[in-house]
Amino acid sequence: MAKTNLPMMIGSRYSRAKRRNGFISFISAISILGVAIGVWVLISVISIMNGFGNELRGRILDVAPHVTVTGQGGWLKDWRAVTNAVDARDEVAGRAPFILAQGLVTLSGNVTGALVKGVLPEEEAKVSEIADHMLEGSFARLQKGSYNVALGQGLADKIGAAMGDKITFISPQGQSTPAGLMPRMRRFTVVGIFGGIGPDEFDSALAYVHMSDAAKLYKAGSQVSGLRLKLDDPFLARQLSSELAVDMDYQYYVDNWTTQHKSFFRALEVERRMVFITLFLIVAIAAFNIVSTLIMVVTDKRADIAILRTLGLSPSKVMGIFFVQGVTSGLIGTVVGAIAGVLTALNLANIVAFIERVVGFELLPASVYIVTDFPAELRWDDVWVIVIASLTISMLATLYPAWRASKTEPAEALRYE
Repeated sequence: MAKTNLPMMIGSRYSRAKRRNGFISFISAISILGVAIGVWVLISVISIMNGFGNELRGRILDVAPHVTVTGQGGWLKDWRAVTNAVDARDEVAGRAPFILAQGLVTLSGNVTGALVKGVLPEEEAKVSEIADHMLEGSFARLQKGSYNVALGQGLADKIGAAMGDKITFISPQGQSTPAGLMPRMRRFTVVGIFGGIGPDEFDSALAYVHMSDAAKLYKAGSQVSGLRLKLDDPFLARQLSSELAVDMDYQYYVDNWTTQHKSFFRALEVERRMVFITLFLIVAIAAFNIVSTLIMVVTDKRADIAILRTLGLSPSKVMGIFFVQGVTSGLIGTVVGAIAGVLTALNLANIVAFIERVVGFELLPASVYIVTDFPAELRWDDVWVIVIASLTISMLATLYPAWRASKTEPAEALRYE
C-alpha cells in the first residue's frame, strides 16, 4: 500500500474546501487574482518591449552600417585595396564606399547642422534599405554631377524644405579668394525625403548626396570616409570586425553597429529591466495577500491543528500542510496569468485592432510615432523566468504563516473549544 503524503493531502483539501468564513474566501480569491494579473501583465508588457526593441533594431540596421572600415585621420585613401580582405569573408553580403562629413544646410534664412553622406546609389542599395524608407521622391535620382539631395524628414522640417527646393550646403573647409578665406558652398536640389527609420539622429540630421558631388564639396578627391559592409547575420558584426582588423594588420579602423549605437540599445535594455522590476512588484504585492490569507486560515483552523498535533502529527508536517495550501494559491494564479499572458502576446495585433475599433482612434498614430503598431515577440525564456520567479515568491510568502501554524500548542488551542 502506498504511503500517504498527509501534508499534501490535507493541504490540497483545505485549498478546495469551502470555508466557513466568507471573508477568508474573498481574500484568498483576491490573492490568486492578484498573482494572475501580475504574471499576465508582466508577460504581455515584456513581449511588447521585445517587439519594439526588435522593430527599432531592424529599422536602424536597415540604414546603419553593420561594419565600417575607415582609415587613419578619417579618410580612406585607397578603398579598393581594402575590398580584397573584405571580399574574402563569406559573412559579408555587400559593401559600398561612402563619404561622411558635417556641414550647414540653409534655405530661406533657416540654418541648421547636418551630416552629409555621399554614396553611390547603385552600391548603397546592396548594403542599405534607405530606398525603402523614401516618403517622397526617389533615391535613384542622386546622380553624378546632378547635385541632388535626399533629406531626412526631420531635417527637411527644420529648414522648411520640400520637393524641388534649392538648398545650400556650407562646408567647414574654406577656399581662398581675393576677399580672404571663404566657406565652400554649393546649391543642391531636393529630390527625395525619407523618414520612419528609428532614432532622431537619422531623420533630423542626415542628408544623402552622390559621392562624387560630396567629394567636390569637401575636396576629398579620390578619397572616401570609409567602406560600409552588410552582413548576412548582423549579430556577427562584433566578431567579424575583430577578425577583419587582424586580417588587415590593424592598418585600418574597423567598427560595428554594436558600438556605434551602444547607448541607444543599452537604454532600451535598461528600460526593459526597470519595467520588469516595476511590474514584478504587482506579483510581490499579491504574495502579501497570500500571507494575510494564510494567517487568517491558521487562526481559523487552530482547533484542527491542535487535534492533528494530538493525534501525533509533527510540527514540520503541520507546516507542510499550510505550505501546500499557500503554494497552491500561487500556482493557480501563476498558471492562469501565464496562459493569459501568452495568449495576449500571440494575439496582440488582433486585440489592439479590436480596441481601436471600439474607441474609434489609433493608439499609435503614424503622424506621431515611428512604430505605428504593437509588435510583440514572445520569448519562452522570459515566460519561464517570470513563472519561476512568481512561484518562488509565492513559496517564500507561505513560510512565515506555515511556521506560525507549526508552533500552535494543542492544549492552548483546545482550551476554549
